[in-house]
Amino acid sequence: MTHSYPLFCMGNPLLDIQVKADEALLARYNLKSNDAILADESHLSLYEEIIDFKDVVYVAGGASQNTARGAQRLLPPKSVVYVGATAQDVFRDQLVAAATVDGLTTEYVTIPGDLPTGTCAALISGHDRSLVTKLSAAEKLTVDHVRSDRVWNLVKGARVYYVEGFFLTVTPEGILEIAKHAAAENKIFTMNFSAPFIPQFFTKVLDEVLPYMDVVFGNEGEAEAYALAHNLPDPKDIKAIATYIAKLPKVNTQRERLVVFTQGVNNTIVVKADGTVQEYPIIAIPENEIVDCNGAGDAFCGGFVAKLVQGADIATAVAKGHYLAHEVIQQVGPTYPSNLNLD
Repeated sequence: MTHSYPLFCMGNPLLDIQVKADEALLARYNLKSNDAILADESHLSLYEEIIDFKDVVYVAGGASQNTARGAQRLLPPKSVVYVGATAQDVFRDQLVAAATVDGLTTEYVTIPGDLPTGTCAALISGHDRSLVTKLSAAEKLTVDHVRSDRVWNLVKGARVYYVEGFFLTVTPEGILEIAKHAAAENKIFTMNFSAPFIPQFFTKVLDEVLPYMDVVFGNEGEAEAYALAHNLPDPKDIKAIATYIAKLPKVNTQRERLVVFTQGVNNTIVVKADGTVQEYPIIAIPENEIVDCNGAGDAFCGGFVAKLVQGADIATAVAKGHYLAHEVIQQVGPTYPSNLNLD
């Protein structure tokens, strides 16, 4: 009998290779200071370069896995399961160890062959982070893996689903299988846009999954990219963009869609399908207490979906998201302190 985990998360498991970066390093690889992209051939030497930095830190990453670890820290034991693809290598071992610390159950699909577990160069400059991802084994997960008894039993046992937008580059078919199950069973399906390049370059597959989304997460940069890709009148009007998305057609009409856009230090915007707009201020923090902002958005989603699992209202879910993000930005990378407030 498979244990039922109320929260099912899926995405690309990555080991973050995190360093402090200067403008010269970013310029050398033609990178923006605050962005997330997939690596191409021009970035391959970046990984070899940064592993020799004296301040290099290896942190368990992957957007959805960060969210899953955060949610599990706030929920009773064995509440969250995370699915993604890795190699059988030392990077995977580091990911398992990090997940174990946070109590997260991982169901990694092992990809045979020479591809390593995925890695992400996390280049920190000030409060910005530039993420350059080499998916490797992570992008080999298929819809057949999702349909396998091992994974599908976990899907069936869950009540809430969280999938990173990055995963649209891997298996949109696999995401749709889960989304359709959630809609048919009136369960909660949530997704994050994850990075501007997802609505910008993967517009078609994003639009195919959006009718199944009960909760849409994103930030102001991703909202702008969505607006530009869909020719909306003002790509800077975050409330109007959120309202447009909230009112799009929906498969499961028993639940109204919620759009949640974080905006860094500015208020978080929450819009319902009826057009109701709410703003929630973040938790203020002195500049000198911020270590880095890598994983802050993932942590926000971890707090939010943990409260969704518990049946809390929107204000409570946002507050817990803000709390978890506030804690993470005081740590190195997407890691959680041991003394979290579980209320």
